[in-house]
Amino acid sequence: MFMNVLLFGASGMVGRGVLLECLDHPQVKSVTAVVRRPLEDQHPKLKQVEHQDFENFESLRAEFQDVDACFYCMGVSSAGMDEAKYTKLTYDYGMAAGRLLHEVNSDMTFTYVSGQGTDSTEKGRTMWARVKGKLENDLLGLGFRRAVMFRPGGIIPRRGIKSRTPLYQFVYDWFGWLLWLMEKLAPNSITDTTKIGLAMINVHLYGTDKSILDPADINALAERAD
Repeated sequence: MFMNVLLFGASGMVGRGVLLECLDHPQVKSVTAVVRRPLEDQHPKLKQVEHQDFENFESLRAEFQDVDACFYCMGVSSAGMDEAKYTKLTYDYGMAAGRLLHEVNSDMTFTYVSGQGTDSTEKGRTMWARVKGKLENDLLGLGFRRAVMFRPGGIIPRRGIKSRTPLYQFVYDWFGWLLWLMEKLAPNSITDTTKIGLAMINVHLYGTDKSILDPADINALAERAD
């Protein structure tokens, strides 16, 4: 089975990890990355589509026609951000992509990277968890043949990947050893950018009986190769 992938968030830490695994994977035929600014990456499989209005993707409808799987890895830190702005950048952007993709091809696989602690009740005290919980719920409710929400915990960046968020990169630079230690002591609480990418590919190739994946699920799915 060969697949054409649509990728959002390729310039971020998780998205770049997914991009690299897609470009290397023999069953990924093509990757279309929706970006605001060009990526440095050049590859025969990779097509970059520059787009500025992430609340409206109608002009990209033709680009979405032959997509088999969408890997939605866009995300921002909620630090210092009010709920209205965070909702726009997280929920509104995600649903704009999800709705149009469902219109174009409801038979595709749609995966979204949210985070451990996401609030499916949408009623908790933590703002980012409520917003992501609503996005998860509404994406699952669109009616894709397969929609899977990824909730990684601690994420180890592989293959030289850096975080674009200065605070996160500071933590990786100075305290990354704690993640590596946790990977040894509590592997079910930690994943990495390579495993997330492989697990997304395998969601489409092999399926899963879960709609929400925690780090242990992600790691197990990444290893699947039947």
